[in-house]
Amino acid sequence: MENQKIGTKCVQAGYRPGNGEPREIPIIQSTTFKYDTSEDMGKLFDLEASGYFYTRLQNPTNDYVAAKITALEGGTAGMLTSSGQAANFFALFNICETGSHIVSSSSIYGGTFNLLSVTMKKMGIDVTFVSPDCTEAELENAFQENTRAVFGESIANPALTVLDIEKFAKAAHAHGVPLIVDNTFPTPVHCRPIEWGADIVTHSTTKYMDGHGVAVGGALVDSGKFDWSAHAEKFPGLTTPDDSYHGIVYTEKFGQGAAFITKCTSQLMRDLGCIQSPQNAFYLNLGLESLHVRMKRHAENGLAVAEFLQEQPQVKHVSFPGLQGDPYYALAQKYMPNGTCGVVSFEVEGGRNAAEAFMGRLKLAAIETHVADARTCCLNPATSTHRQMTDEQLAAAGIPAGLIRISCGLEDKEDLIADLAQAL
Repeated sequence: MENQKIGTKCVQAGYRPGNGEPREIPIIQSTTFKYDTSEDMGKLFDLEASGYFYTRLQNPTNDYVAAKITALEGGTAGMLTSSGQAANFFALFNICETGSHIVSSSSIYGGTFNLLSVTMKKMGIDVTFVSPDCTEAELENAFQENTRAVFGESIANPALTVLDIEKFAKAAHAHGVPLIVDNTFPTPVHCRPIEWGADIVTHSTTKYMDGHGVAVGGALVDSGKFDWSAHAEKFPGLTTPDDSYHGIVYTEKFGQGAAFITKCTSQLMRDLGCIQSPQNAFYLNLGLESLHVRMKRHAENGLAVAEFLQEQPQVKHVSFPGLQGDPYYALAQKYMPNGTCGVVSFEVEGGRNAAEAFMGRLKLAAIETHVADARTCCLNPATSTHRQMTDEQLAAAGIPAGLIRISCGLEDKEDLIADLAQAL
C-alpha cells in the first residue's frame, strides 16, 4: 500500500517483522556485533557494505525507529541522536566548519540560541539572527558569502511564533544552501516542513514523540531534495574525498538521498558519539505509535485553554498560534490547519508575585522544566529558569515577570480549565 495516512505510518512504518520474527521492535542491547572474518568487518569500516559493528555509530533498534520518523516526515534517510540539542548540532555541523556562517530565526529555543551564538561561535562558525517576521529584504541582507545553512523552528519554544517556511526556504535556496527546520512542537502529524521547502528536519523526540517524559532523544531527517553537488564548493565535506574513509565522496557513493545522513553517521556519530540508547529508542517507538491520537488531543486542549484564558480579567495576554486573533494564526492555518500543539503562554496581572501565587494553587498542572508531555505541566520563567534576572531585565528580554508557559496534557479539558479558574 502506497500513500498511507499519517496514523498508519505512526503504527506501522519503520519495522515490518518477517515470518516468525518479533512483533515488536527488538531492543538490540549490545555494544558490538560479531563477524566471521576480518574481511567482512573491513567492508563495514570502508563503507562498502551495510551493517553494524559498534553501537556508538549505529544500532538496529535505533535505525528501525529512525526509519519510522523518516516516513512520517516524508524524507529519504534519518538517524537518532542522544537529544534534540545533539540533533540540531549535528544537522548544522555536518555542513559547517570553521569560517562558515549560519542565518537563523531569532525566535528559537534558548538552548539552541546558546548553541549557535556561544558554543559554535567558539568553533569559528558565525551566526546572524533575524526576526521570524522579517521582510524578504531583511532576510536577504542576512546572507553572506560564507553562509552554509538557514535554521528555524516551525513553532518556536517558548515564544510560539510560527516560521514562514516557504519564505525562509526560498531565501535559502536562492543562495544555494539548505533550510533546516526544528519541527518538535507540531510534529509531522500537524506540520510536514519538507512539503513546504525545508531540506533537513530535526526533532527533540523527548517531547511529543515520546510524550511520556521517559526518554531523552533527538532525530534528524533528510528530505533528499537538496542538490549538494550543484553547490559543491559550499559543501566540501559531502562533495570532496573524505580521507578518513579512503577518499569516499559521499554524494557520489550514496547519492543525493543518503549522502547527508551517511556522512552524519559515519563522521559525526563516529567522532562525537551522541547516540541514543536502544532502550530509549524502544520507548520512543511506543510513543510514536499513539502520536497521531495524542497530538489531536493536545491541540484541542491547548485551544480550549487559550480561549478560556483570553476571557479572564486576571490575564493580560495570551499567545497560542491556533487562537483566532493571534499574530501567527494565519501562518498556523497555512502550515498546520489541523492543529498546532498544546503549549500556551500567557501573562497574568500582578507580575512575579501573582504568577508565583497562581502556580502554587494549581492542582493538576505540575511545575516542571518540561513541555509536550501526556501530563499537564507549567513554568514561570521569572521564578525558575530566569530567576536571576530583575523584572526590568525580563521585560527587556521579552519575558514579562508574570509570564507562564503551560503545556496542556491529555486530561479532560474541562478539568484543566477548572484548575486554571480556581488558581486565577
